[in-house]
Amino acid sequence: MSTTATQKRPIRSQRLLDLPPYLFIEIDRKRRAKIASGADVINLGVGDPDRPTPAFIIDAMAEAIRDPRNHPYPFDAGHPDFRKAAARFLKRRFGIDVDPATHILTCIGSKDGIAHLPLAVLNPGDAVLGADIGYPVYRSGAIFAGADYIEMPLTAQHGWLPDLGAIDADALEKARLMWVNHPGNPTAAVADLDFYAQAVQLCAENDIILASDNAYSEVFFEKQPPSMWQVPGLSLDDFPGIEFHSLSKTFNMTGWRIAFAVGHPEVISALGAVKGNCDSGQFNAIQQAGAVALDHSEHPEVVAMRETYRQRRDVLCSGLGEIGVDVLPPTASFFVWAPCPKGYDSLQFCSRCLEEANVVFVPGGGFGVNAKNWFRAALTVEVERIRETIDRLKKLEW
Repeated sequence: MSTTATQKRPIRSQRLLDLPPYLFIEIDRKRRAKIASGADVINLGVGDPDRPTPAFIIDAMAEAIRDPRNHPYPFDAGHPDFRKAAARFLKRRFGIDVDPATHILTCIGSKDGIAHLPLAVLNPGDAVLGADIGYPVYRSGAIFAGADYIEMPLTAQHGWLPDLGAIDADALEKARLMWVNHPGNPTAAVADLDFYAQAVQLCAENDIILASDNAYSEVFFEKQPPSMWQVPGLSLDDFPGIEFHSLSKTFNMTGWRIAFAVGHPEVISALGAVKGNCDSGQFNAIQQAGAVALDHSEHPEVVAMRETYRQRRDVLCSGLGEIGVDVLPPTASFFVWAPCPKGYDSLQFCSRCLEEANVVFVPGGGFGVNAKNWFRAALTVEVERIRETIDRLKKLEW
C-alpha cells in the first residue's frame, strides 16, 4: 500500500507564512559564493564579537560545570546567585534598587525573552508599537502572538528615535506593548532620560506596557547609556514595564545564551509563566559563570574590549569619510550606521562592495523603508582588516 499522500495544506503555520521575507538572502548567497571561490572576504556584516570570552569567566565556568549540584534541571526563574548578581549590577551601574526574587528573570539570551514577551502579555487583535527600523524579533514576536505590529518611523532628522508625539490616537488605543531599543540596532542611536520619561508618561496614560531592549548598554565610548528605570520617580512595583539586559555583547558571550529581564513583578511573572511552559531554564553552571561576569563588569578585559571597539570605530569612520561617506561616529554599540555615498541605495552599494572589493556590509533597506539609503557595518574585525577594507574601497570609483 502506498503511503504517499497529496499535500493539500501547507506544512508551515500561517504565523510563519506571515513573517516578512529575509531581505538579506541575496547578499548572503553572494558572500558564501565568494568564500567558496577562495576570495578573501572581510565580513563587517555580522553582529557577533570576534574576541573570545574573557578568561576569568571561562575559569568560573570550568569550576561551576564540575559541581554536580549544577547538573540537574535548572531553576525556572533563574539561579538565585545569578539574579542576585544582576541586582548588584543594576545597583552599581544604574543606581536601581531591585528585589532579585520578584523583579528579575533569567533568560536564555535576551532574544528568548523578547520573543516570548508578546505571548505573555498580548491577546490576538492587540497591537505592538515598534520601530520601523530595528531588530526583526519585535515584529515576529507580535506575529506569533496574533498581534498587529504598528510601526513608529525612525529618521535621521529625529536622531533615529521614534517621534512619540506623532503616534496617532487609534494606534495608542489599540497598542498594549511598546518596544524601544537604545543603543539601537542597527542605528546605534542612544536615548536620554528625557526620551524615556516621555515614553513612560505616554505608556502610563494609555495603559501600554513599555519594553526596553538594552542589550548594548555596556558597549559605549562616551557617556554611559541610561536604563529606563532611571527615570526619576519611576517604580518597578507601580509601572508595568520591563527591560532586557544581555551578557552577549558586554562579555563576548553570544554563544552562551545568558541574559536577564528586570521589571514590574506581574510582567516578570507573566514572562516567566510562558517560559516555564516552553523551556527549563538555562544551565545553572552558565548562570553561575554569568554571575561572576556581572560582578566584574569593569574588569580590565571588559574595559579593554570597549577601547578596542573605539579604535575600530575611529579607523572605520575616518576611512569611510575618505571615500565620501558622511558618517557620524556612534557613541555606543559596535555598529556604524552610515548613509550610502553619491545616491546609491543600500542594496546597490552593499552588492558592489561585495562583488568588487570582497567586503560585506548589511544593506539598511532590509531593516525598513526609511533605511533604503543607509548601511550597517559591525566593528567585529581587527583594526588591520578595517584598514584593508578602506584600502579596497578606495580603489573603486564612487
